[in-house]
Amino acid sequence: RGLAYYPNGQSFEPKVNYIYGRGLRAGYVPVSPTKVYWFICFNNPSPGPKITDPIMLKKQAKALVRNWPAELLNIIDLTPDDTIIRTPLVDRWLWPSISPPASRGRVVLVGDAWHPMTPNLGQGACCALEDAVVLAKKLANATRFTSASVEDAFRSYESERWPRIFPLTIRANLVGSLLQWENPVVCSVRNNIIIPKVVKLGTVLEHTNFDCE
Repeated sequence: RGLAYYPNGQSFEPKVNYIYGRGLRAGYVPVSPTKVYWFICFNNPSPGPKITDPIMLKKQAKALVRNWPAELLNIIDLTPDDTIIRTPLVDRWLWPSISPPASRGRVVLVGDAWHPMTPNLGQGACCALEDAVVLAKKLANATRFTSASVEDAFRSYESERWPRIFPLTIRANLVGSLLQWENPVVCSVRNNIIIPKVVKLGTVLEHTNFDCE
């Protein structure tokens, strides 16, 4: 992924653009008057060696989408070397009664440190902010700032957050799996039926609603 730079200004509409392939997808979105964020997600049986050379990364990115719209290739070309990075996407689910607790003593985890999720729902950072709000309220409501009251607040925070984050981590994984299918029949059904005719925007974005009372 990277951040393309348009010194004279970019002319893209303010929306996210997605392109789906077989085991491959890409997207881009303008983030400022002169910058456009882009990403490419591709299947790989193993992470392989870590590549940090921006020239190699840009070459690999263009090779992956070489037959895709020229607009995407141009965005990659306009990306400064110091903004291009490659990171493997891995998943670690939390399981009720099996996973370690979110806290121990006076140490508590929030965000990806506790419940990492793949970026397919765009909720990783959002959930971290939600964690912070809920945790702050639990600590503020602690009657005495003692070890016992703080640990009680931590346990209450974990108990409240479980029903929210557990389904999201699973849903993010499932959505990612659907979008990364390589089977041509599955991809055809996804592209021609599921995405344009079955998926409804309101349903897709339902997970973004969170009310912290």
